Amino acid sequence: MTKQYYEKTGNCGMGVLTLLTDFGYRDHYVAALKARLLHLAPALAVMDITHGVEPYNIAHAVHVLRAVFRDFPVGTTHLIAVSDYGASPTGAVAAPAWHAAQHQGHYFVAADNGVLALLCDGVPERLVRLRGATPGPAATSALLPPPAFNPTRDVLAPAAVHLALGKSLDKLGAPTTELYSLTNRQVRLQDNRITGHVVHVDHYGNLITNISREAVEVTSRDRPPIIKFGRETVRELRPHFAAAPPGEIVCAFNPQGCLCIAINQGHASELLGLYFDSQVDVWFEAESKVEAVVS
Repeated sequence: MTKQYYEKTGNCGMGVLTLLTDFGYRDHYVAALKARLLHLAPALAVMDITHGVEPYNIAHAVHVLRAVFRDFPVGTTHLIAVSDYGASPTGAVAAPAWHAAQHQGHYFVAADNGVLALLCDGVPERLVRLRGATPGPAATSALLPPPAFNPTRDVLAPAAVHLALGKSLDKLGAPTTELYSLTNRQVRLQDNRITGHVVHVDHYGNLITNISREAVEVTSRDRPPIIKFGRETVRELRPHFAAAPPGEIVCAFNPQGCLCIAINQGHASELLGLYFDSQVDVWFEAESKVEAVVS
C-alpha cells in the first residue's frame, strides 16, 4: 500500500505490530505481553524491535525507534512500552495519560512521557489521547488494594492491536495537541564548525552523534573535516568501522547518516571516556587558509 493510501483512509487491513520495550530478556514480562496480544488478535504479525532498552531511558528508546521504524511497511503500528506509567514536570504522575499517534505514515502508541515529542520533533501529525483502562475487579479485602493496573497490558496493547487491524485512529480517543514535551539536543552550525553531542552508545561501545552527513556536506563547502572529541583529533572519515587496523579510532557515518566514533574491535566509550551527551565538534579550515595552501 502507498503512503498516500494510508493517509487518505487512516489505515486499512491487517498490518504489522512491532514491540519496543524496556522489559529485558530475563523475566516473564515480554512473554506476558505477547500472550495478551495472542488473546486480542491471534493472527496478527508481531515483530520485536528490542526489549533491551535501558530501563526508563526515553532517549535510548527514541534513538532505536528513529533508526528503524521507516524500514517497516507504511501503516505499521509500533507499541512503545518504556516508562509506561508516563511522566510529568514534577516527576510525580498525578494524572497519567497515554496516546496514539500517526507520523510519517506509521502509527505509534505510548505513554505520555516525552517519547512521541522527541520522535516527531514536536506534536505528531495526528494525536489522540487514549481512553483509560476499564477498572479491574474491586479489592477483596479492605486491607489490600485492588489488582494491579498495567498500562501496557490494559491500555497500550489493545490500542496497538486496534490500529494494526486497520481500524481508525479517531475511534481510540479525542484528538489533542497536549503532549509531555522533551526536546532533542540541537546541532549548532557555524561557518567553520559543527557542534553536536553523543546521543547513543551502542552494544559495541560505538558513539553515535546527532551530527548528520547532510550537516557536514552543507557546512564543509568541499573543505576536509577535522573531528575533535575529548583529547582526540581525527582528520579522516572512513567508509565503515572496519576500514582501519584493530584498536584504531574510526569516524564514519552509519546507515542512518549519523556521524559515529568507534574503535575497531574495541569499546570506544570506555576507552575514550565519552558517554551520552559528550560533546563532539567537526571543524573546517578557514576558506582563505585553504585557498593559500592550494595556490
